Amino acid sequence: MKILYHHRVGSKDGQAVHIEEIVAALRALGHEVVVVGPATTERAAFGADAGFSATLKKHLPRAVYELLELAYSVPAFWRLWRAWRRLRPDVLYERYNLYFPAGSWLHWLTGVPMLLEVNAPLVHERSRFGGLGNPRFAAWMEGVQWRSADGVLPVTQVLAGFVREAGVPNARIHVIQNGVGEEFLSSTADGSVIRNRFGLGDRIVLGFTGFVREWHGLDRVIDFVAENGARHNLNLLIVGDGPAIPALRRQSAERRVADRVTFAGLVARHDIIDSITAFDVALQPHVVAYASPLKLIEYMALGRAIVAPATPNIREILSDSEAVLFEPSDPAGLPEAIARLSTDAPLRARLGAAVKDAVARQRLTWRGNAERIVALAETLRRK
Repeated sequence: MKILYHHRVGSKDGQAVHIEEIVAALRALGHEVVVVGPATTERAAFGADAGFSATLKKHLPRAVYELLELAYSVPAFWRLWRAWRRLRPDVLYERYNLYFPAGSWLHWLTGVPMLLEVNAPLVHERSRFGGLGNPRFAAWMEGVQWRSADGVLPVTQVLAGFVREAGVPNARIHVIQNGVGEEFLSSTADGSVIRNRFGLGDRIVLGFTGFVREWHGLDRVIDFVAENGARHNLNLLIVGDGPAIPALRRQSAERRVADRVTFAGLVARHDIIDSITAFDVALQPHVVAYASPLKLIEYMALGRAIVAPATPNIREILSDSEAVLFEPSDPAGLPEAIARLSTDAPLRARLGAAVKDAVARQRLTWRGNAERIVALAETLRRK
């Protein structure tokens, strides 16, 4: 098939990883994929933000910035139109972004079948975090974009509920969780590279990967290490960067556990497997209610024993027999879950094997996702 992949992601983060992996998986299946999106994504180093766009967002009034977002769809459409004329694709696959109707315009103008990947209900999300200058218009735009696609691909059943409420029929909603590359499932890494690098020795390593924000709850993990670290030989390893790091460094010093909290910083994507395999207990202390956390599926694929909140989106892929799931509203839930896993090696081994099997059983791989996407595209093409 000929697939036209369209996005507006300018940052080099988990979003870019998702794009790169899906495109690579589609190509590995033998399909021709042409990507149309900001060139900055391809040139930037991993961890980079959206550059000039991020600067504008910080300094302009929200309503003005949102109008610029919508205006960007005009040149984006012309790039997409030119790519469509060259490729004559069988399907348009777009990663949803708010105020980004360029793909919908092409779909309406040419009739090319359209699949829309939805990773977040951005009107809801941006209303909660930072606000919207034009909330009613934004909600209308989001609904129009979702309803215009032939197939909408939310990453969780929880997110599918938002799509359904916007008026998209059930028959057009297809949940496809995030995934991992085959290299995660076939890895023989044992964590020794990272353990040796940071002098972790035989400590029980509590690990976290990702862009670190205050709401992730790692301050509670540092408190747990301060109270239990010496007794249970614990070490917290934080792999990644983010706005919460300076406060976490101060906290670890104030709680006198700086020698038991390791900040690995940002690592290249090809080093993430070595980092995660150094974890004895992999942490997902908090989760956005509708998200499909990429880190969680990577933990699973590498057979880590996992602590995570028992929220509906997490329970879509993990059961109590595969991880230690805690009630997020219970203040004692997270520390009790960590204590249970960090002191029970047989349980860690049993759960690690279970989650690795769960990835294979649920086909939580980029290749599996690509196969689902192609099957949907084939169905649309035959209509």
